[in-house]
Amino acid sequence: MFQPRQSTLYFFLSCCLFFLTALSAYAADLRYTLSMPEPHTHYFEVEVELSGARQNYIDYKIPVWAPGSYLVREFAKNVEGFNATDKSGKALRHEKISKNTWRVYSNKADAVKVSYKVYAYEMSVRTSFLDASHGYVNGTSMFMYPEGYQKQQGTLVVQPYGDWKTVSTGLKSTGSYTYTFPDYDVLADSPLEIGNHEVLRFEAGGVPHEVAMYGEGNYEPKQLMADMKKVVEECISLMGKLPVDRYVFIVHNLHRGGGGLEHLNSTTLQTSRWNYGTERGYSGFMALVAHEYFHLWNVKRLRPAPLGPFDYDKENYTRLLWVSEGITSYYDDLLTQRAGLMNTQRYLDVVAGSINSVENTPGNQIQTIAESSFDAWIKYYRRNENSNNAEVSYYTKGGVLGHLLNMEIMKNTKGDKSLDDVMRYMYDRYYTKLNRGFTEQEFKEALERFAGRKLDDFFQNYVHGTQTPDYNRYFEAAGLRLINQNKDVLNLNWGAGTAVENGRTIVKSVARGSSTWEGGLNVNDELIAIDGYRVESDISALISGRAIGDNVTVTVARDGKLMELQIPIVADKSVRYQFERVEKPTAVQQKIYNKWLKQN
Repeated sequence: MFQPRQSTLYFFLSCCLFFLTALSAYAADLRYTLSMPEPHTHYFEVEVELSGARQNYIDYKIPVWAPGSYLVREFAKNVEGFNATDKSGKALRHEKISKNTWRVYSNKADAVKVSYKVYAYEMSVRTSFLDASHGYVNGTSMFMYPEGYQKQQGTLVVQPYGDWKTVSTGLKSTGSYTYTFPDYDVLADSPLEIGNHEVLRFEAGGVPHEVAMYGEGNYEPKQLMADMKKVVEECISLMGKLPVDRYVFIVHNLHRGGGGLEHLNSTTLQTSRWNYGTERGYSGFMALVAHEYFHLWNVKRLRPAPLGPFDYDKENYTRLLWVSEGITSYYDDLLTQRAGLMNTQRYLDVVAGSINSVENTPGNQIQTIAESSFDAWIKYYRRNENSNNAEVSYYTKGGVLGHLLNMEIMKNTKGDKSLDDVMRYMYDRYYTKLNRGFTEQEFKEALERFAGRKLDDFFQNYVHGTQTPDYNRYFEAAGLRLINQNKDVLNLNWGAGTAVENGRTIVKSVARGSSTWEGGLNVNDELIAIDGYRVESDISALISGRAIGDNVTVTVARDGKLMELQIPIVADKSVRYQFERVEKPTAVQQKIYNKWLKQN
């Protein structure tokens, strides 16, 4: 009889244990039920049934954040009435053991059912919402998962309220209001719109696209579908074959709204219901469509290494949000322009506006774009009165850096290659072939591969530094020149943002380096008088005509105490760039311009 060595026996037993564990998970059954019997109270009701686990205890967790929105939102705060029973309905002891974890002492029961309510009354793309008109579910804010069963396939049954008949979601339907999911990540990443909303459809790339339109709006359905199709087809033209066999847009048309959140094969968009009636509003909505749809490739599949598999319990840090969100921002307006839904001059004005926004943000000289990406969790979504002085947006600046990188590549290759080639290469290599996230070094190497030169200086100066680029050195590749309309114009830089509250003019912000910054004006000061004249709602008349170097006496009330401040008037150094085309572009410049903007 063969007697294996101890190490061999240990390995054999370990393999057996792994196999039995996997078999146990495979034998388990997971079923969610979502109901909303009293929508006017804003409570969803959730049941989670797990069969075949047979454990002494099971921990149920709800995520603390929503992938794509980098802030710990503490979804557990909206959970109420947690309860647990076995198959016979007998109550099981349970206790909360952390902020987002409930432990159920299942005593190896064959089946465990937990139930709870979720208060849902925050109308955003990152959370869930329920009222008498409709329900919207973002999975991470709604569905708990049994620890250890994140890879378990399962079923979701939706029980719509009353006469609500329509459910729109990226989940695969297997029957009336019944859906399947291969694992928790997909369940959590598949939002649901529930109600009697309008459903529009179009096909692009051989794939059906559903558009769930909640709320009224001044859109024309046929035209809207035709234009959304154009944007989608531009994305497909850029990145190649669609990685999904179905896609769902959930659109919330609100009194005031804006923004979107990407998902694996769907997205949620919010917009003002009357936005469709103006050229600026319509093209802005199409750019939002382009942004979230481009995430189908960039972020949802091509992703920085820390962004998957997700840890739903805590922050997932990366210094590459400027690539995930910023490069996507570079493409959103560009794809809208290429689709013919934004004229070229308007597009160039948008690009110049983004550069103006970055260069006129004092925080651009304080925080690097890599730091902005890393600190999104504690800064970007927690803005205060000083944020503009200390931070820069990884969306806006990331988009600007995308332009510079594109121009660098096109210049060095005489228009033969562009940032488009880099994104296709990255997607093919790191998602399709390696099926893993990428590092900053790998993204840099891909850029260098197509730029034909090392980009150490670019990353040192603009990604990990705060130097101001020589923009014209880059844009001259396309025969474009940025002209600062503020050059040789001497304006004063007052720098205080104010609001009228109960008849009082209250300081809400003070810009770094401005007159009021230098003079010591504080946020929350009440402006009483300027040079002895009472401040009304508009202070511009009281400070106009001042010369640079003058001093202005400002009377304020600070914490109930009157005081006078001497405010020195300093010059406004803000920029106001506009693009001009060179008079006689070279053949290469014209080629680059045409390829970039898809001109004939």
